[in-house]
Amino acid sequence: MALTMKLALTGDVMLGRLVDQYVIQNRSVRPEALWGDVLPIMLDADCRLINLECVISSLGEEWHPTTKAFHFRARPRAIEFLQAAQIDGVTLANNHVLDYGPDALLDCLQLLDQAGIKRTGSGATLQEALIPASVELPQGLVSVVALTDNEPEWEATATKPGVNYVAYDERGLSEPYRSRMAQVLSSTRRQSELVIASAHVGPNWGGPSQAMQALAHELIDMGADLYWGHSNHTPQGIECYNGKAILYSTGDFLDDYMIDQDERNDLSFLFMLETEGSRIARIRLHPTSIEDLGVRLANERERQCLERTMQAKCKPFGTPMGVEGTAWTINVT
Repeated sequence: MALTMKLALTGDVMLGRLVDQYVIQNRSVRPEALWGDVLPIMLDADCRLINLECVISSLGEEWHPTTKAFHFRARPRAIEFLQAAQIDGVTLANNHVLDYGPDALLDCLQLLDQAGIKRTGSGATLQEALIPASVELPQGLVSVVALTDNEPEWEATATKPGVNYVAYDERGLSEPYRSRMAQVLSSTRRQSELVIASAHVGPNWGGPSQAMQALAHELIDMGADLYWGHSNHTPQGIECYNGKAILYSTGDFLDDYMIDQDERNDLSFLFMLETEGSRIARIRLHPTSIEDLGVRLANERERQCLERTMQAKCKPFGTPMGVEGTAWTINVT
């Protein structure tokens, strides 16, 4: 069956702290309001995937509160907000999913499972953390595998809850992570029509390093159809590599963070992947802005800012970006 679909991806979605206090826990706020006028575009997709940059639970205590500055946790009602946007899957390999310890993480996994929201990247064991988030669509199976280079202490083992942690350098993944990811992606490739590698890697600011580029290329070579990066607070350049797409960072989609007026970490995109046959043919970028603890479509001034910065970030990769109304298009070649 030919795979023709639209997949909506976001960057980091952080529902803790002020978002939790003033939105999630406020019963007068309707869950769909969080997503603003971006919601109809999200719902027009066949599948919606986010990086969940917090734990959802009422359990746990802050992990290393004297040495880690930020701890993000949303109360269980946050599940209703994910359901309002019909989120199909979340990635949980990041540096905040264990902010409140293993009990909160395990509770979060159970809440997501009960809601029917697929998840990947963390688990009660390493084996569970490696299981893809697979969404069954009429057009075929879409699977996401997630990894992170953050918080090595949180690496899951055969007996310890945690995340799918990896180490890499300018040559790509080191062992045992190279063999592990090759095996997971090969197995996922055999079962799925479309495979996405989600990577929460690198610093919060700046363009992708040579090591990050090597990692992205290696994951594509291992069988991923798309590299979906996040962790950086701003969207970064998009590269077309061997007919596949690399999103080095999808930025911040929803949070309560302070805004850097130079970096404009409140501005990003809803990334809409469009497939033709069994490949991602184009990516439509819908400009978005974080405002009042929610997300909305960007206004004209914000779109101009995003267009200027994104064109500059794509230029080193030789990736042209066409403007179509209020959205932009990148053809994957």
